[in-house]
Amino acid sequence: MTDAVLDRVPRRRVRISRKALPYLLSLPALLACIGILIPFFTAVAYSLQRYRLSQPWARKWNWGENYLNFLSDPSFWNTLQVSMTYAFLTVGIELLLGLGIALLLQRRTRFNNFVSIMLLMPLMTAPALASLMWKLMTNPGFGILSYFATLIGIEDFRWASDPSTAMLTVVLVDVWVYTPFIMILLLAGLRSLPRQPFEAAALDGVPRLFVFWRITLPMLTPFLLTATLFRMIESIQQFDIIYAMTQGGPGDKLTVFQVEAYLNFFQSTNVGRSAALLMILWVITYLLSNIFVKNWLRLREKQRGAI
Repeated sequence: MTDAVLDRVPRRRVRISRKALPYLLSLPALLACIGILIPFFTAVAYSLQRYRLSQPWARKWNWGENYLNFLSDPSFWNTLQVSMTYAFLTVGIELLLGLGIALLLQRRTRFNNFVSIMLLMPLMTAPALASLMWKLMTNPGFGILSYFATLIGIEDFRWASDPSTAMLTVVLVDVWVYTPFIMILLLAGLRSLPRQPFEAAALDGVPRLFVFWRITLPMLTPFLLTATLFRMIESIQQFDIIYAMTQGGPGDKLTVFQVEAYLNFFQSTNVGRSAALLMILWVITYLLSNIFVKNWLRLREKQRGAI
């Protein structure tokens, strides 16, 4: 058939009604939501059961007994304390370092751009792989960091194998991996701030410290809240760095929620307790997210009112 004949052949067009179009466009999101909710509600159901993989015949509903047992369980309160300590230490140190580095790299120069790209290298490393690297570097026998410690007079520093320094070691690994994330987010925020207030302050001879506390920091607060929210959620759910470094040890010094739930499931085969731990972790994460999001929205409305 020639092109002229083909042009005269009627073509069928698929017509979608305007009423059905929104449902069709939201179908992928709906499927993703269903894929998330099915495991979630399965975990909720398991958390309300006395369920061990080693004793499947004894599985039965206990309707919250797993949660009530936590109130008198010292290991649960230790897990809560370790998780919150780890989260606040890592997020606090990373915010200070990330903000300091971002302030140093604020000017747009080739050197600063090159340094900011190089500082992103740790963020591109898988946390589990970074933990194994640090485990080798902190080995008391041949680790390079242990060798440097001996040069400054610190002999036989045990790093993650010592209960008194295990938290310090995993916090160092977390800071090394995730500080670039906060740095690049705050650097983007600093470079997006309007220049007029800073130029006016420079013309008036306002001290830099005053400019930082009164102009830079208030305008940068939404970016700080965003960075804190993302890192707090990630830190309180930490698993790979701690498990790769110490498997939650020595003893119970680093048994955060994810590690405790993993050990309960795969070592103790206690599915009900493991699921209950993850549900409590979800509640904590939800509450923290709610607090940060509400503060962020309140701050945005305040800034809009000021403008």
